Amino acid sequence: MIVLATAMLAGCSFVDENLMPVLTGEEPSSEQASSVYPPPQQIPPSPAESNPQPTLSPVPAPPPMSSGNYNAGPVTPGASTGTYVGQKVAGLRADLQRLQSNINQHNAELQQNRQQMAQDASTYYNLVASVNSRLQVGTTPGNPQLQAQWNSAQVALNRLSDDITRLNTISNAAASDSALAAYILESVRAAYGLQGAVEEDHRQLATLENDCNRTVVLIDRLLNDISEDISRQSNYVSNERRNLTMLSFAIKNGELYGQSLSNRAYSGAAPQQVASANPRGDRRPLMVIRFDRSNVAYEQALYTAVSRALERRPGAVFDVVAVAPASGTPGQVALNSTTAKRNADAVVRSLTNMGLPAERINLSSTTSSSAQTSEVQIYVR
Repeated sequence: MIVLATAMLAGCSFVDENLMPVLTGEEPSSEQASSVYPPPQQIPPSPAESNPQPTLSPVPAPPPMSSGNYNAGPVTPGASTGTYVGQKVAGLRADLQRLQSNINQHNAELQQNRQQMAQDASTYYNLVASVNSRLQVGTTPGNPQLQAQWNSAQVALNRLSDDITRLNTISNAAASDSALAAYILESVRAAYGLQGAVEEDHRQLATLENDCNRTVVLIDRLLNDISEDISRQSNYVSNERRNLTMLSFAIKNGELYGQSLSNRAYSGAAPQQVASANPRGDRRPLMVIRFDRSNVAYEQALYTAVSRALERRPGAVFDVVAVAPASGTPGQVALNSTTAKRNADAVVRSLTNMGLPAERINLSSTTSSSAQTSEVQIYVR
């Protein structure tokens, strides 16, 4: 793996504790390197690489919507008794009928909104899958066709966000109806204590109370399902916004990376803070990027290294250290330090574009007498 990564990346190098047990930061001599690393060998392409129909990276499917239907049944009718309590019962029955009409309207809006969300999610899903498939088989950096598809995917994701807003509107209206249902139910129960009622009035009050109880349960189910839908869809849209940012970065470079690193760097995991004046200490770097030439292609290797580190330690913090050669005149040292800091800033921008939260990145600089060229070292803790 080390030989292959060295041959492919030229300007990048990895350090893994399982592969290199010596915990020193010194560069091996040419004799040591020849004894440790065997000469490069040509590896034939695997069956997957030779497959003209590549396996496409899956796009996270949107979470399913609830499928409940919340049409309220009709209110049980009742004949007028001519008493004051009977008139009170008729008024409460009319209030409950208006309430149930509102619930049926909310249900119709909910079902229509669910259909719209399914269409918008399907459009977004297909667009992102198309972009990923083009990136996987290889394409040019900044391909305008992929950029146009990315723009359409962003529009589709914005529509999904608007659909969630409409869900919130339906939820707020249903919450108001829930308060009204509770008021009607209390009024029905209070009507039992009114004087001047006949037995038929109390029978109709009992029937009306049952209808109110069923309506209250129906509204509670409606609110619970809408709340769950809003939570699931909001999390999905939030994650996909970060993935779209990562996808834009992949289109810019013409390479397929994967999901945003923020989806692996869980916010709930508290990073372990290590108080140290020297962020390097005696630690071995996760990755070293040597800028010994212009346009060093390090993004793919950087994404792979950081992604694997987050898989092992989701709460990891990354120290990005700009290392400049300490040899030469004071003016040359200052120029080398400026160049190293500029390269480190570019690496930090790459990490944030990949979705790694900025609070997980610490940036520092130093000089080294053993460094032959400007380099950036990434440490994980």
